[in-house]
Amino acid sequence: MSTHTIPNGADRSASDHLAPADTAPVQTVDPQTLQAWMNASEQLTVIDVRSPAEFETVRIHGSYNVPLPLLGKHAAQVAERVGHRTVLVCQSGVRATDAQRRLAAVGMGDLHVLDGGVPAFDRAGGPVVRGRARWALERQVRLVAGSLVTAGVLGSLWKRPAIALAGAIGAGLTVSALTDTCALGRLLSALPYNRAGKPVDPARTLDGLTRAGR
Repeated sequence: MSTHTIPNGADRSASDHLAPADTAPVQTVDPQTLQAWMNASEQLTVIDVRSPAEFETVRIHGSYNVPLPLLGKHAAQVAERVGHRTVLVCQSGVRATDAQRRLAAVGMGDLHVLDGGVPAFDRAGGPVVRGRARWALERQVRLVAGSLVTAGVLGSLWKRPAIALAGAIGAGLTVSALTDTCALGRLLSALPYNRAGKPVDPARTLDGLTRAGR
């Protein structure tokens, strides 16, 4: 398998969460089993739904980068091109699970979500390709949210209304968990730091998926 990237362009980032898809059973696969499938040279496609910047930092050897927003808009096209076992990966499993539900909704089967994401596969000794080091989007969200809460609490020692900032962040995180969306993640994904990544012609990547599906 060769490595390809679809740039998200106006779609922002793969970390950009979309509206929840229809509920579907989620099949997970552990890193050791994925390695065994890869070593067995079975018909297998690994699709990474993270942002191009995250994909460039570290990726599973032979995986295809199809950022989540792009996959959400073109799920039917992806399903048409891949007709065998497919493993969906991201940083933790959340975005890959979303992608699995979207592909299942258009009739794609034999889908599996990598348990623990790319970091777990790396820790298990799986073959990965490394590039420029960047913080994963989830880590950036935790840093920014934690910093704002801390600033709000400390600021309230001088100006009592500042505590409202901490409350707003807490409420936002609660809504994020309940709706499986992330407004802060969308904002961060629009930064140049997260929009970097080697651009590749989308048609070329779709052609690659077509070849992988044969």
